Amino acid sequence: MTIVIGFTPDPASTQAFDRGLAEARLRGESVLLVNATKGDAFVDTRYGSGTAIEELQQRLEESGVEFEISQPMGPDIADLVLAEASRVDASLIVIGLRHRTPVGKLLLGSTAQRILLDAACPVLAVKSHG
Repeated sequence: MTIVIGFTPDPASTQAFDRGLAEARLRGESVLLVNATKGDAFVDTRYGSGTAIEELQQRLEESGVEFEISQPMGPDIADLVLAEASRVDASLIVIGLRHRTPVGKLLLGSTAQRILLDAACPVLAVKSHG
């Protein structure tokens, strides 16, 4: 079985990564780290740079957990994460939550909300505490 961790380079996702890795160790499962982008901007701050992804890869290697890293591109981040979860028949999806204003939620929608509502497996939403 595989635990999918949705990742963007921010504190909430870093905490989700830590929790997802801990869950994988506890359950004896592998990890699929998904860092997706819409590809609609020259620089996408949600897309992990080489250094950020290399650091996560090193932590995964040191953990002894089997892993895969995927950086798909498409028009909808939630769809990309859900498609990757479906591809590996995920047992769990772990995502980070960050505080957003009501107007921000209204204008931008919520990737996390879509994943929570549309996932075919349980979703662990990790709230940022810092």
